[in-house]
Amino acid sequence: MTEPEVRIPPSEPEADAPIDVDMETGDGVEVIEIPETGAGGVDEDEAAEEVSAETEEKPPPRVTFVDYLKSPIIELLVGASDSPAQTLLAAHQALLIQSPSLQEAISQFGEDQSPRRIDLPDEDLDAVGCFLEYLYTDEYFPRKISDNTLEHDPSTPSIDDSGDQLLKHAKVYTLAEKLGLPALKTLSHSKIHRVASTARGEIAYARYVYANTPRSETTIRRPVASFWGQRSHVLRHQAEDEFKQMCLDFPEFGFDVLCFVLDAKEKMRGGDDAGGGPRSGRKRPRV
Repeated sequence: MTEPEVRIPPSEPEADAPIDVDMETGDGVEVIEIPETGAGGVDEDEAAEEVSAETEEKPPPRVTFVDYLKSPIIELLVGASDSPAQTLLAAHQALLIQSPSLQEAISQFGEDQSPRRIDLPDEDLDAVGCFLEYLYTDEYFPRKISDNTLEHDPSTPSIDDSGDQLLKHAKVYTLAEKLGLPALKTLSHSKIHRVASTARGEIAYARYVYANTPRSETTIRRPVASFWGQRSHVLRHQAEDEFKQMCLDFPEFGFDVLCFVLDAKEKMRGGDDAGGGPRSGRKRPRV
């Protein structure tokens, strides 16, 4: 029996065209015509899916530093309006929008608005400068040069007696909290613990922390209470008046230090006695 001859027409028939089967009897050969389905026999939907998959797999274009510099300039007016120290700074929008709060402020600007300015009346100029330096370089001066050391600042003494060096990083920390930049908070907090200071410097730092952070901010408050809880019996004699005034002005500070001391004594004692609680030294019960 002869095999049927299959012919594929050069042009694609209409979608609803039936398959034309021509039975030739003259030469005994069956001719079956099958319409073309597309180039290479690949379904168009499948081809579209493959193109879409290839598009999705492409990584997003890398944002270069030049791209940041091409973005619009935003002005930052730092300081109170009645202060002679009020200063106008400028930075690129693409970097500033890393801060959620600044991004929200920038989104309120019209396209043709000029100047594009954000007022920061309550912020410290040096802290804002450190913040901008961090945006452009991922660090700020003085930089960390090892696990326990900061690079030398020739304009400051090696021992911080005034607390200025501690306050520098503390102000960056509180600014980073306001701007929603946890990485900058972590960086500034790590630098605080690399500053060598005196008791007076530590008191100035503790005063700022308790005046400018909520009680829930244990990340920066707990080390302050721990520091004084461990050393207050020695350091308070070096700055007794300042320590006393600190406890009076910020009762939470005195309470936190007291809790640290009592917790440490309880741990040394091994917790409560087996009788279910600490025993009193009184010879007779209270009436």
